[in-house]
Amino acid sequence: MENHSTADTLPRVSITHMNNAHSDWVRALQFYRDEVKVLSSRLTEIATKNTGKEVMVEVEHFENQFRIQLENIHDLSHEIKANIALIAHEAKANSAGYIDGILFTRHNELATKFFTEEKIINELRHSFNQFAAEWM
Repeated sequence: MENHSTADTLPRVSITHMNNAHSDWVRALQFYRDEVKVLSSRLTEIATKNTGKEVMVEVEHFENQFRIQLENIHDLSHEIKANIALIAHEAKANSAGYIDGILFTRHNELATKFFTEEKIINELRHSFNQFAAEWM
């Protein structure tokens, strides 16, 4: 019986498809980073106009969430860019235009991380906008 590695059983995927997805994710993360910065500026405006304890507790909460999400965006962007470099290396080594399954698995892991981060950012934006509507 032949011994096949996991990479032998995983599908081969178009490098172009994966590269396009990675590029889309990096651009979206840049947009979310900029958006969090805008929300943070609005938060500063709210904090300046409303100094009550109730508001300041929420301000601190959102400051922490914005900082955490900016770190998450930075880390995920770095991971995606590193995967882009691995794919580029694989593309040079394989002229057929496809990558091996291990990189496909990594792509799927990054997709899960990206879509989770996107969901968190959207929920945070929604929550912040409700808060801002009350205090602006």
